[in-house]
Amino acid sequence: MMPPASENPAPAVAEAALPPSLKSNRVLSVDILRGIVLVIMALDHTRDYFTNVPFAPENMAHSWGALFFTRWITHFCAPLFFFLAGTGAYLSMSGGKSKSQISRFLFTRGLWLVILEYSVVGFGWSFVFPFGFAQTIWALGWSMVVLSLLVWLPVRAIAVFGASLIALHNLTDRLVPAQFGSLGWLWKILHYPDFVWVIPEKFPIVVAYTLIPWMGVMAAGYAFGVVVKMPPEKRQRVMFVVGACATLLFVALRGGNFYGNAPILAHSAPIQQMNSNGPWQVQSSPVMTIASFLNVQKYPPALDYLLMTLGPGLMLLGELDRRAVARALGPVMRFFLVFGRVPMFYYVSHIYVVHLLAALVAWLSHQPAVWLLHGAMFLNNVPPGYGHALPFVYLMWFLAIALLYLPCRWFAGVKSRRKDWWLSYL
Repeated sequence: MMPPASENPAPAVAEAALPPSLKSNRVLSVDILRGIVLVIMALDHTRDYFTNVPFAPENMAHSWGALFFTRWITHFCAPLFFFLAGTGAYLSMSGGKSKSQISRFLFTRGLWLVILEYSVVGFGWSFVFPFGFAQTIWALGWSMVVLSLLVWLPVRAIAVFGASLIALHNLTDRLVPAQFGSLGWLWKILHYPDFVWVIPEKFPIVVAYTLIPWMGVMAAGYAFGVVVKMPPEKRQRVMFVVGACATLLFVALRGGNFYGNAPILAHSAPIQQMNSNGPWQVQSSPVMTIASFLNVQKYPPALDYLLMTLGPGLMLLGELDRRAVARALGPVMRFFLVFGRVPMFYYVSHIYVVHLLAALVAWLSHQPAVWLLHGAMFLNNVPPGYGHALPFVYLMWFLAIALLYLPCRWFAGVKSRRKDWWLSYL
């Protein structure tokens, strides 16, 4: 049952000042935060395609402050994206849809996203087919399938499920696929990023985004929808307190190098390059010491990683909600709202924009360009002499976002005017 309008005025109050193309019954603060993380996400992918740095930014032996923090700020994207996807599912049900409708939608949309990962999205990353990386959309899709079953449980049970996966999954870090015998491939999909052979020796999939704990993050976001439906002052207070407690817990766990970050394991080469393991250490400068402190494992996301990102993210959500209620949405917030209203349209579009932009810039600057049309960086075939310095990466990021703004604003308008069933899948 929905609360009376007087208990939850944030969307309606702030919506009055928005242009028609951005008006809907969605919660503004959730969409704005989603838009912020989507824009930041594009920075990471722009760096992937344009950088001249041959090593991972998390490599403490070679990295420097600007490079590391360019990568680190993008760590907030995936956790908040999964978390808010769960919150959005709860808000859809509280908006009048039945559990049966929500369950059916989550199940079918989840399978659709898995298909999308290995078709349109995968081709956009590499311009080759088939594409063998199981990434964000793959895990998002399967997490929705799991959530389609969980929604039949009480919200408290879903909260316990999500919190348990987030908090306890690092207890299984030392389990390796060989210990599971013929089911080792399943452990790789669930919690041990590595190669999984779909067709032996012919079609390997690199599972970068395992289902544990990502499906727990989405489940926790679904349960958090209860908070979003509270009266404004109360929900803002809860958002800040929960976020602050998560952040402080991260500082405590990481400060003492206690539980919460995975041990060093012999993952496959692609995952080993993306991962950073072990305790933080004093570095050659204060900036890099802070970088070492913040350098926690993403594949799979350790408890420290999730606390470090979801904690500040929830505090920011509370501040955005306060501004939405106070009708303090300036042009910057409206800018992010455009992208937050069309997350899947933006996600797919930005891959093609950034990839094609990289190929065009390489051709215009007389750098190797053909390789970008036949596999790109995912096949580890970056030719000598390719790439650009970090300031140019930022310039290309700004350009990509500028190119995406008007198409996303147009599609947001389409979704606000039309209620065709297929639009909810994009």
